[in-house]
Amino acid sequence: MAKKINSLSGLGGLVFSTDAGRHCPACSQPQDACICSQATMPEGDGIARVRRESKGRGGKTVTTITGVPLAAAELKELASALKRRCGTGGALKEGVIEIQGDHVQLLIDELTKRGFRAKKSGG
Repeated sequence: MAKKINSLSGLGGLVFSTDAGRHCPACSQPQDACICSQATMPEGDGIARVRRESKGRGGKTVTTITGVPLAAAELKELASALKRRCGTGGALKEGVIEIQGDHVQLLIDELTKRGFRAKKSGG
């Protein structure tokens, strides 16, 4: 059920809708139909860099993967598959895949098997 502002006020447009749920702020489409996030590809040289980090994480070790040349939806699917492969949790934050624990070599092997150029980064 969409509610519209009175056209006499001169503002016009959609104020609130329960039909489609949340809307993308950029294109005003429902988030399921939004094409804004699919169109953007991350910049980089196409090499997935895998590194182990523990600074600023309360001593917990996290393996991060950056530079994967995929769109947001495909990157989310890859992150889920890698988390399942490692048997741990993780997250996708601003184009960086974070996997809990030290799984550098396992992730490099898995990314190479999936056709990505991957290399170890950092110490």
